[in-house]
Formats: sequence, structure tokens, C-alpha cells
Amino acid sequence: MLKTLSVTNFALIENVNVEFDEGLNILTGETGAGKSILIDALGVVLGSRASAQYIRNGCEDLKVEAVFLIDSDDKVNKILTELEIDNQDETLVITRKITRNGKNSIVVNGSHLTLNTLKKIGNALIDIHGQNENLALLKEDSPYRLIDDLSDEIRIALTDYQKLYKLWIAQKKALVEKQKSDVENEQRLDMLRWQENEISEANLQIGEDEELENEIRRLSNAEKIAQNVEEACILLDNDDNFNTFTALAKISKNLDDVARYDNSLDSARKMLEEATIILHEVYGEIRNYGDQFEYNPGKIDELQDRLSVINRLKKKYGATIEEIFSRYEKIKSELSSIENFDSDVEAIQQRIIKVEAQAEKRADTLTKARKKSAKNLSAAIEKELRQLGMKKAQFIINVDATDTLTLNGSDEVDILFSANAGEEVQSLSKVASGGELSRVALAIKAINAGRDDSAATMVFDEIDTGLGGVTANAVAECIAKVAKYKQVLCITHLPQIASMADIHISIDKQVNNERTVTEVSRLSEFDRLKEIARMASGVDATPASMENAREMINSAFKKKRLISSMVSY
Repeated sequence: MLKTLSVTNFALIENVNVEFDEGLNILTGETGAGKSILIDALGVVLGSRASAQYIRNGCEDLKVEAVFLIDSDDKVNKILTELEIDNQDETLVITRKITRNGKNSIVVNGSHLTLNTLKKIGNALIDIHGQNENLALLKEDSPYRLIDDLSDEIRIALTDYQKLYKLWIAQKKALVEKQKSDVENEQRLDMLRWQENEISEANLQIGEDEELENEIRRLSNAEKIAQNVEEACILLDNDDNFNTFTALAKISKNLDDVARYDNSLDSARKMLEEATIILHEVYGEIRNYGDQFEYNPGKIDELQDRLSVINRLKKKYGATIEEIFSRYEKIKSELSSIENFDSDVEAIQQRIIKVEAQAEKRADTLTKARKKSAKNLSAAIEKELRQLGMKKAQFIINVDATDTLTLNGSDEVDILFSANAGEEVQSLSKVASGGELSRVALAIKAINAGRDDSAATMVFDEIDTGLGGVTANAVAECIAKVAKYKQVLCITHLPQIASMADIHISIDKQVNNERTVTEVSRLSEFDRLKEIARMASGVDATPASMENAREMINSAFKKKRLISSMVSY
């Protein structure tokens, strides 16, 4: 709910801070005092478009700040969680600043947001209801929302149906895409078969390309390899001028002679023995390598041809042999899909028929639930309209089943209305006047306030225009019914409505230092009595008007107690 609204330099408002509370918050004042300006400021902090024209003359910027108390489990909290905005203390602070130089800002609990995001939050916080908002009743989806949002049975049926409907649409789309591909299948089939054969006939092996490159590099340097191997063998054993093994033998003999007189070099002798053994093994491996080394110029050409095949496939199908194999599997999969085209189409068609039958069954369940809810809701709203002075009003939420499946089901839902006796009910959009629409909307809100998940705060902006007498009393009671479940802010000129207030706020226009300023104050019980007396009599309070105002407040108190004990539809 809205806790406080602070407005600075907004039109006629210089600086006001208004505190609201639960229940019915009434705003009253003379025409032109600035009541609607306050609501405009509230709209701006909730995401309405605003410009520098709102900035008070002589000022460079305006600022509007609203503080809300929110429940931990309501949809506002869910939105804040999605936006990663801190909301742990269940307090929401929205600050919007607009400057003449265009440097505007929106801050929600310390986070800077865009205007569209603010609108999303604002729509979940407050439902502003006035002459323009009544047009929402005429939107195409309004009748659906009216009955669908108020019944768990319908919500469950609609959710189940929409899952099937979306699956049905997806299958139909898949069929269309499949059938479109049939035109290109023959040409595509030839190409895919050729690609499959090309990769298959290459008989590739993982790592084969690296082995080929190594072998080609070895054979390309065969002469140098052979020369180095031969020279190594000669140095170890076959050189008449210098023979490594002969030298080692002499060194060993010398160390043996030393050992006869001193064993200090025994460790060196052992290492020399080990080194000699290792060198003999080295010599053997080198000699074997040289004996087996074979240079075949023709083999290089053969290897290079094979590597060229692999590189050509890499350019076409992937950078590595592994990627070529992956592409090969995709080609085979697509080939299978094309070759099995007819059976795939038939399978999709069968799924479409099956899902459509299931969706139609769920749609029928949804229709029955809607008709039941529509009948009960229509009767309740019609009763409320009669209490609002429309004694002969007929209100029917009409649900007709069709053969066409849509996201909302197979129903056509329309609101039918007649305000006067003897008139045939017709679509609400064709027959209702602005005033009638206003009362219809109010009746709906009075019925639904305790059951829907709409915003916790509602604003009624002078919807009582042109009303009086018994109808004014009925409107007052209706707004009080809404306030039983929602926080309500109501701008009114009618004392019948004002007397229902839980909190009464006065808006007054003053001239200070030759500047017009709007001032806002929360009225005490005595000041409230005076204000209602003024509203009822149109003049300054007299003993008679004060007594009349007191009777109105007492009567309103009794009515509110009765309303509190009532059970909603």
C-alpha cells in the first residue's frame, strides 16, 4: 500500500508530504485547488510520461517520491526479485526527478531504472480508476480477464488448455516447415548422398593426418638422417682414428691399474662400466635404425596424395578429422530425415490430431467453468448496479463456444448490457454512456476487490461527477466495499462519499508572496466535520450544517460496520 507521497515543484505544488493509511483515503478541496495535480504526480512516480511542463515556474526541476509497504509474497515483490532490486525490509521507495535540461532519473530502492521498467512496477502497485480508465472495459480481452482471474477452477483449466494449445500450434508449424522443405529435398538429397560417399570412401582414421605429416617429414630428410646415423655408428665403433669403445676400454684398463694401488676411483670405474653398457645399447639401436631405414621416393608421393585428400575434406567439412566425423553424422541424420519424409509427415499429422483432440476436450471443460462463473458474476454485478441507481440494468457476461481454438480457448466472451427497461441487451461497447461505464466499472471493482490479485491500492479520480442523492449514497457504499479489501484513494466532491473516509485529506490553494501554492493537510475529526459541512451546504459551516455533517459521518460509520460484516460474492 502507499504510505507516503512527497511532491516538490510540481505545477502549483511547492512542497507537500502526504501520509496515507489503510482503508478509504478521501481527498477533497475546492475546484482548482490541485486535487488532480496530486494524482498526476502519483501517476508520474508510477511511470506516466512527464515533461518539463510539469515543473513549477521559476524552478529547474521537480521531484516526486512515493513510499510503499509491500507484502513478501505479492507480485510486486516477484517483479523486484526478477529485477534484482533489494526489497528485504518490505519497503519500496520510488523517486523520480525531472529537470529542464533533460537530465532525468528514476531510482527504485537505490537502483536506477528505465521508464518502461517503472511502468511495470507501477501497474502492479496501483490501479488508477477514472473516466479514461473505464475504457479498459471495452478492450477485447477484458471479458476474459473478468471471469478468468476470479476462479481457481478456470485458471487451472486455462493453464492446462494453453499448454496443449501451444503444443498444437508448434506441431502445426513443424508440419508447415516440413512440407516447405519437400520442394528442395530431391536436390538436397543428391548432394547429401555425394557428401556421405565422399567422406565414407576416404576411410579416415583419427590422428592419421599427424602420422602422415611426421612420415613425410622423415622421408623428405632421409639423406640427412642416413648420413647422421652412419656417422654416429662410425664414431662409436668403426673409426680407425677415433673409436669410442676402444677409448673406453683403455680408460677402463687405466682405472683398473689405479685400483691396484688406490680404490678412490672405484665409483668412477663403476659408472664407466654402466656408461659402456648404455653406449653399447645406444649403438645397437642406432645400427638397427640404420639397417631398417628405407628411402623410397615413390612413397613420399603416395603419402602426400593421401594428406591432400584429408586436407581437401578439412576445407569442406571441418578443421579436424573429428569435426569431419561430426559433420558426417549430421549428413547421415539429414539424409535419414529426407528419406523418411513421408513417414515423418504422417507422424506429425497424427500428433496434431491427437493434441487437437486433447485441446478440444480441455477447451470444453474451460467453457463449462466459464459459463458457471459468468452466470454467478453477472448476477452479482447486476445486483450491485441496481444499488448504484440503475434499477432496470441488465448485465450479462455471455460465453459462446465456437469450433475455433485460440490461446483463450474456443469461447467468444462478450459483456452485454442494457441500462433501461424494455431495451434489448447489446455489447457494452455499443450502448453504454461514459457515466454508465463508470458505474459498471465501479460495480465490478466492488465485486472483485476481495478476490482478484490486482494492485493493493486503487485510486478513484472524481468518478462521482454528475451524481447526487440516492445514487451518490450508493456510490459511497460501493467505494467503501472496495476499501474493505484494498487501500483506496478517492477524490470526491460529494459529502456522502467523504463521510465514509477512514482518512480525510484536504487540498487547498493559497497565495503566498504573490505565488499560488497548493497545500495538503490531513484533517482532524473536527476539521473533517467542518469540511463535510462545507461540501454539503456550499457555505461556511453553520450549526445546522455541522449537525448535518455529524449525522452523515455517524450514518457512514454504521454502514461501514455493516459492510465489514458482509461476505463478498
